[in-house]
Amino acid sequence: MPLADFRDVADAVASEIASGALRPGDRLPPQRDFAYRRGIAVSTASRVYAELARRGLVTGEVGRGTYVRSDLNGPGPIQSEPPPAAVDLQRTHSHLPEQETVLAETLAALARGGAAEAALNQFGPAGTPAARRVAANFLARDGYAPDPAGLLFTGNGRQALAAALAALAPPGERIGCEPLTYPVAKGIAARLGIALVPLAMDAEGVRPEAILQAHRATPLSGLYLQPTLQNPLGASMGPGRRAEIAEILARTGLTAIEDTVYGFLSDAVPLAALAPGRTILVDSLSKRVMPGLTIGLLASPPDLVDRLAASVRQGGWSATGLPLAAGVQWMSDGSAARLVAAKRADAAARQIIARESLAGLAVAGDPRAYHLWLELPETWRAEAFAAAALRRGIALISAASFAVNPGHAPNAVRLALAAPTRDALARALGDLRRLALAGDDHALE
Repeated sequence: MPLADFRDVADAVASEIASGALRPGDRLPPQRDFAYRRGIAVSTASRVYAELARRGLVTGEVGRGTYVRSDLNGPGPIQSEPPPAAVDLQRTHSHLPEQETVLAETLAALARGGAAEAALNQFGPAGTPAARRVAANFLARDGYAPDPAGLLFTGNGRQALAAALAALAPPGERIGCEPLTYPVAKGIAARLGIALVPLAMDAEGVRPEAILQAHRATPLSGLYLQPTLQNPLGASMGPGRRAEIAEILARTGLTAIEDTVYGFLSDAVPLAALAPGRTILVDSLSKRVMPGLTIGLLASPPDLVDRLAASVRQGGWSATGLPLAAGVQWMSDGSAARLVAAKRADAAARQIIARESLAGLAVAGDPRAYHLWLELPETWRAEAFAAAALRRGIALISAASFAVNPGHAPNAVRLALAAPTRDALARALGDLRRLALAGDDHALE
């Protein structure tokens, strides 16, 4: 069969998915069986499956087969937005009653005096000297004090991450990362033409020798790491592991992008404290305070400030006046710190609810985090489980959305615990437990 024909076969399967003949969660036959049924070579079937995965229509689970994705409305590897009627176990943004009070007080304060003028101004990536001092003081903790001269501001944390990736790696170059990582990072890298290289990890995160092996094989341009409450697994590096990673950065000259958006739920000292000249710290106020009015933060090594600032400008990612003014007020008047304390208590309470509601199932994660990793019984496959959950009004994310290598997704789903009310969370997780233990989409009907 000519090489181009595999695309025609892929188009036919895609049409079956679009028409509903193949539903989310359905398993495709083994490639040899598929080849026999379609009258094509096994090698062509392999190309068809690879093409369907490239289009984001299917995902492979090691040793389990290939499944129609449960999140077909998402752009490629990034999960779709949860339907309006669904219980949202996809997003990790919390909503506490205190947030509305903080917002009202902040907007009232900004309407008075000189604050209103600042909110209406447009700033570059560096904001203002006062904003940099406030942000540096806010991010500081025992053992870590970022230089205000290295602080830059973006519209949100995703933009800060995009700017950091673009600054470190031109199109076609490689960035090492955890094998299961933040789906948005995957999407940003794909759009920037950057290849993400999965690095072996253990219970503490990326293994130091995995960095060296990947860098020796083909040089990396940098690393993207989540050392604290890693998304989706919840792993955190201990002090020893962080020191090992810092030593490797110094030895290889690599720069790490340290994503600390969940760091506010932990007291861990950032990797940037151990390798200040080789770490770009990325953070935001989205999860600490609120996602609708937020800023992203970049704490840069001195020799990368200009390159990062240029990246922010070229991407059009600078923070605008009102969010920057609000963020500075939250960081300086104690509002953000009070919300952090409340969210720490809230996340811990939700973890207790989750572990009680999912009793008897295999869960993993940190009891301080707003997310939990659920390993499914062998009677289920992740895509089928996610699709079955959505039919019951519960939106969650299967492992395939996090897998850097789409053919190596474990049989698991991530549960975000932040968005629903606690009562709704308990009910939804109880429904998921019954569904998981039933082992069949129709057993509870």
